[in-house]
Amino acid sequence: MARQHARTLWYDRPRYVFMEFCVEDSTDVHVLIEDHRIVFSCKNADGVELYNEIEFYAKVNSKDSQDKRSGRSITCFVRKWKEKVAWPRLTKEDIKPVWLSVDFDNWRDWEGDEEVELAQVEHYAELLQKVSTKRPPPAMDDLDPNLNLTKKSECSSPGLRKSQ
Repeated sequence: MARQHARTLWYDRPRYVFMEFCVEDSTDVHVLIEDHRIVFSCKNADGVELYNEIEFYAKVNSKDSQDKRSGRSITCFVRKWKEKVAWPRLTKEDIKPVWLSVDFDNWRDWEGDEEVELAQVEHYAELLQKVSTKRPPPAMDDLDPNLNLTKKSECSSPGLRKSQ
């Protein structure tokens, strides 16, 4: 029986690239993470051999990378050699294998997040400055002098008034 590729999802973060090999009830799992590639192999519940070899877009720190196995998949946390550099794709070559997809559920456009956050903090600080600035009380010279402010409001509900 020929080897097949495991369906693989990936997403990018400032320090790591995450890959999830989607194989339920996997056995004989082997993950080899090197500075320029990853080699993954296992057998699925039906005994079919799965094999993926991916040449990375850029160099990674294989010593600070790891994998975690669950009942539904094997997730690899691959540490980038150059942090805060976005990867436009996972593979070295500009190819799109049918078994490799972006994990849009976890994807986040993190480039520029710091700038957006800084702008929000500056805006918030500006609002606080405006609110906390002590200003003189408003002039009340435009009020009607005949207005009786001590009189009870006549806007109350008729059902709540006491009968006289």
